[in-house]
Amino acid sequence: MKRIISLVAITWLINGCNSTEQATGDFANCPTPPTSPPSFQVSSEHDFYNNLQSVDILATEDTITFQTLKYDLIFCRPNQTWIVQPGTYQPPEPPPKDYEAALIRLGDPPYQTLELDGKTYQYRVLLDPNPFPDFQTEPKQVVLELIKPEETEPQRQTLYTLEQVKEKKTGIQLGIPSITASIIYNNRLYWSISPEQGEGNGGIATIASYDPKTDKIKLIQPAKLAKQQIKDLVIAGEPEQPIFWMATQMSGEGNPYLPGMGLVAYRPDTKSLKIYHHRNSPLIGSIPHQLHLDDQLLWVGTGNGLCEVKWQSIDTDQSWQCWQFSLQAKLPNEEFNLYPSLLASTAKTTLKPSDTPQGETEETVEVLWWSSFDQEKDLGRYEVVYQPGLTISLKDQGVRSWQEFYHDSRNPEDWQSPVYWIGKDWQWSGDRFIRPFDGVSLNSFGGGPTGISTWNIPQQSRPENYAIRGDLDLINLTKNTTEVKYYSAWVDDNLLNPYLTIIPVQKPQQVQKNPLDSLASVKVK
Repeated sequence: MKRIISLVAITWLINGCNSTEQATGDFANCPTPPTSPPSFQVSSEHDFYNNLQSVDILATEDTITFQTLKYDLIFCRPNQTWIVQPGTYQPPEPPPKDYEAALIRLGDPPYQTLELDGKTYQYRVLLDPNPFPDFQTEPKQVVLELIKPEETEPQRQTLYTLEQVKEKKTGIQLGIPSITASIIYNNRLYWSISPEQGEGNGGIATIASYDPKTDKIKLIQPAKLAKQQIKDLVIAGEPEQPIFWMATQMSGEGNPYLPGMGLVAYRPDTKSLKIYHHRNSPLIGSIPHQLHLDDQLLWVGTGNGLCEVKWQSIDTDQSWQCWQFSLQAKLPNEEFNLYPSLLASTAKTTLKPSDTPQGETEETVEVLWWSSFDQEKDLGRYEVVYQPGLTISLKDQGVRSWQEFYHDSRNPEDWQSPVYWIGKDWQWSGDRFIRPFDGVSLNSFGGGPTGISTWNIPQQSRPENYAIRGDLDLINLTKNTTEVKYYSAWVDDNLLNPYLTIIPVQKPQQVQKNPLDSLASVKVK
C-alpha cells in the first residue's frame, strides 16, 4: 500500500530557497523556532478560516510576519525560511460583550485615526439614518465621516445610496459597511470600504480619498468591482500612474467567505482593471485577505498560503513564489481504520505505520479537513491524504452549463469553473484537480461544507461527503454521471493531532490541458 508521508523533523520548518526576495537582514534577529510545532486544534469548520486567514502583516528589516487569530507565520529574510509560532495578534478594539451593545456600536461606530504631517484625522463609515438598535428605520445611504485636525464636527460624504445599490443590482437593502484598509499615499488619505453581503444585503465596493490641500473627498468605484468586497488595499507605482492593488472576495447567506476576483490591479489614470486568481495565475488560494507592499515585492496572504510577487512583472510565472499551508499529523503507533466517507460505518482499509528502531513512528499523514461525524456525541473525522485513492460514481450528478443549471442566461465568472459540475470548486493544477482550504464554502445554513457528496441516507440532515479537499482525477463526466478518483479517506479525529506547516508550492513536471475545457461548449437543451 502506498501513502504520502513525511518526516516530522522537516515539515514544520521549510526552506524557501526559491524565494524571489534576496536574502537580507540579520539572522540573529529572527525568532528561534519552537521545539515542537504548535498544534492545530479543530472544533468546527470555521477554524480553517479563523486560524489560517491573515488579519495583519508586520514587517521589519529581518522578518515579515503574517498574523492570524491563532498563529504568527514568520518569514526570516536572511535564510529564507518560515517559522510557525503561537499567535500574538491583539485586535485593536475588543468586540462588545452583549448583543445590545454590539447593535449600538453598529449604529454609532467609534472613530479611527490616521496621522499625516503630524496631524490627526478621525474617520468612520455608517448607515444613514441609523437603523439600530430597534430596526424601525431603513437606512438610505452609506456615509463617510471625517473629522479634520483641530475640528470637532465631521465632514460628511455620501458613498452610495440604496437607490444606487438597487440600480446596480448589488443588493435590495444596504449591508453594514466597514473600512477594511486605511493608508496614506502621495500626501493623501485613502480608505477601502466594503459592504456586508448576503440575505439581500449589499453595497458598492468603494475607495475614498481625501486631499488636505483641496479639502475634497474623491470616490473611486470601478463598475466591475461593484459586487466585490475589498479586504485590503495597497498602492504602488509613481503618483502620476499609481496601481491600486486590492484583495477581493464575496460572501452570501451562511457563507462569509466566497471566492471573488482575487487579487485586483486597478489603474485610476486609465481606469483599467486586471485580475489574478487561482485559475489564471499562480496565486495560492481562492481568497486573498491581506497585502503588504515591500518596495518591488507584493506580499499576499490567502486562506490557503502565502505569496511574494514582483508586481512590476506579475504576468510572468517566474515573478511568483508561493508557499501553501499543509496540516500534518503524526501517525498512531497502532493500526487504524480508514473510511471511504465521512459517515461510513464500515472501514475501507486499515493503515499501519512502518516499524522504526525506536518502536515509535515518525511518519506523518497530511490532514485535509475536519467535519462532525456525530454531533450528539461530539465526534468528528479528519479527511487525510490517501494516495492509492478511491473511486466513486455519482448518478444524476453530471455536467451542465451554468445557464442550464440556473435556468437563465448567466455565464461563469472568470474565476469559476467553465462548466457546472459537482467538483466545480476544485481547480485544475496541471495534472489533477485540487481544492484549497479557502475554496471550501462553510454553508452554515445548508448542511455544512460539501464536496464530492450525495444525499442518499434517509432523513439525512447533511450530505454524505466522500471528499471535501482530496485531489481528484476525472474518470468520466457526462450529462448524467460523474465518476472520479479521490485521493483521500477519513479517520476518527481522536487518533490524530494536526499541526500547521508551510511548504513551497511544487508545480507538476508535465502540465496537461484541463479536461473541462473541452466541455465548456455544453449547450442548454
